Amino acid sequence: MASGFGKIVVGTYVEIKRSDGRIHQAMVTSLNEDNESVTVEWIENGDTKGKEIDLESIFALNPDVAPEEEIAPSPETPPPPTPTSVKVNKIAKNRRTIAPPKNDTPSRDNRAVPTRARPLQPQQPEPAPPPPSQQPSQPTQAQTQQQLQNARRKSNCVKEVEKLQEKRERRRLQQQELREKRAQEVDTTIPNYEIMYMIRDFRASLDYRPLTTADLIEEHRICVCVRKRPLNKKELAMKDLDVITIPSKDVVMVHEPKQKVDLTRYLENQTFRFDYAFDDSTTNEMVYRFTARPLVETIFERGMATCFAYGQTGSGKTHTMGGDFSGKNQDCSKGIYALAARDVFLMLKKPNYKKLDLQVYATFFEIYSGKVFDLLNRKAKLRVLEDGKQQVQVVGLQEKEVKCTEDVLKLIEVGNSCRTSGQTSANAHSSRSHAVFQIILRRKGKMHGKFSLIDLAGNERGADTSSADRQTRLEGAEINKSLLALKECIRALGRNKPHTPFRASKLTQVLRDSFIGENSRTCMIATISPGMTSCENTLNTLRYANRVKELTVDPNQVMEGGRPNIHAVNQLDLLDEEWLSISPQRDDLKLLCEQNEEEVSPQLFTFHEAVSQLVEMEEQVLEDHRAVFQESIRWLEDEKVLLEMTEEVDYDVESYATQLEQILDQKIDILTELRDKVKSFRSALQEEEQASKQINPKRPRAL
Repeated sequence: MASGFGKIVVGTYVEIKRSDGRIHQAMVTSLNEDNESVTVEWIENGDTKGKEIDLESIFALNPDVAPEEEIAPSPETPPPPTPTSVKVNKIAKNRRTIAPPKNDTPSRDNRAVPTRARPLQPQQPEPAPPPPSQQPSQPTQAQTQQQLQNARRKSNCVKEVEKLQEKRERRRLQQQELREKRAQEVDTTIPNYEIMYMIRDFRASLDYRPLTTADLIEEHRICVCVRKRPLNKKELAMKDLDVITIPSKDVVMVHEPKQKVDLTRYLENQTFRFDYAFDDSTTNEMVYRFTARPLVETIFERGMATCFAYGQTGSGKTHTMGGDFSGKNQDCSKGIYALAARDVFLMLKKPNYKKLDLQVYATFFEIYSGKVFDLLNRKAKLRVLEDGKQQVQVVGLQEKEVKCTEDVLKLIEVGNSCRTSGQTSANAHSSRSHAVFQIILRRKGKMHGKFSLIDLAGNERGADTSSADRQTRLEGAEINKSLLALKECIRALGRNKPHTPFRASKLTQVLRDSFIGENSRTCMIATISPGMTSCENTLNTLRYANRVKELTVDPNQVMEGGRPNIHAVNQLDLLDEEWLSISPQRDDLKLLCEQNEEEVSPQLFTFHEAVSQLVEMEEQVLEDHRAVFQESIRWLEDEKVLLEMTEEVDYDVESYATQLEQILDQKIDILTELRDKVKSFRSALQEEEQASKQINPKRPRAL
């Protein structure tokens, strides 16, 4: 080991400083004499990491292991005294102290020493000279040679230290030049350029292994993946930073900028792991290959499949599900809707499925503020009811038979053209509703399998539940509630729970058959924005996706349960009978909020309860009003006949009065009942407004 390494040996633990400012211990694994550096390793998040650090940085943080700088003796420096000479020097010192100085004796530096008057003291006899054995002896040749070797050894050490210092100075100059060069290269118009360099340095230390077509497609009952989009034109114009890194096929890293108390900026690198991670260069075809494509075969095996895109507004959900955009025009043939339809028609041609004589149908509807609208029938409003067998039926939803992929593309274009949308800060044409496109296989009229492909509304809209605008509040409340319910239904699918809170939202209610049954599979595509300005929403998306997958199917638990889904359906039937006398929506909502108490405060639960009550009462009032209107038409006809009767000369006056009284009594009873419901509805509106002012939402727990 070179002396320039001081006390550092392989296996020594030293403190190191990371590029993000953190300081922690690491173990030295090798010494590099060529460039005066050491290689260190440490464990972080279960992975072994390492880097090469120069000695100057090591000694700056660990002065106890630095080499000791010894000074070699100069020719003028006398050799170290021997014990005998020390004793003689002590005698001489005593002698000089006792004897009075002589005026004519020059000093050792040949300068005159001024005399001072001293009191006369009795003259003391001079001590006898020491015996010959105590006389100072001359150093032997061996001692002289040893002293020369020591001096030579110390001289070499000094040379090494000086050499090390020269290298340090050289490195300091190089680093200073590099900093100056960087400062010249930095565009001062770029905000947060310090964070940019931190991220760049961190990425330089990563080993990239992205997902490729050669990777195996794994079988998952619940598959959760993440897709990162590129920076868009608006983000590039404002010079936003890309804070998302996808180093491997299943890892997503978020470089969240932080600031210490002393205003020092640093990065908090948060790591998430999913089934698949797609970077910003991944095409829709590649995403489809690992997500929705494995689910196509499920519906041919009499199963239910669900694939949905989740994320904030402008993160690429509609691009992923619907197809590539070129300005405002969308190429629907490149979306997962069309790619799934293409493979369905290819599967129909296979011999084992061709003999089944299956027919393909498609539906396309949206869910907005708790209401369902048919996008293929001039946006007609639909009702969601449960039949006698507790099967959810979307009353009035039209199914269009399709013969080829081109038929599907036409339906998608029609549906997208009338989907509810609005302008937001993130997107000029932002989806405000959940769009559900379904491919249904039927055999002799009976359902054989169903594939639901869903483009969810932006998750950040659900956070706005305290707006002064009631419509915005209701919109955000429904989105928030439906996303929580969707998460819990998928988690229940993974754990085979006996009951899922599907009644808590219209979205999960219409998808109920996708969350029960043994042959049900789900895939979630979490789309994220790369910009630093979207960092908080991106973290919320990743946390949501992580919670969906954190409780997956446990084979041992499934085996112990012994086909638990069959019992689950029976328990649901029993629960449905018990809930006929109370509000099932409220019960599921309460269960949903209890399962997410870290995200839903008591005030937020009260608000959701008020909104649910408001939506239910709104449907009842509208239904009753429609019934009164139809009854009013019948009354008009009866009154017309009654008036025609009075034109006769000898009409029955008593019969006329009796019939008119009956009509008026019916009008009064029905209109009074409708008026009371309208009053209750107005009270519900006031309760919702008051509840919105008391909201104190809890922040999602960091994972």
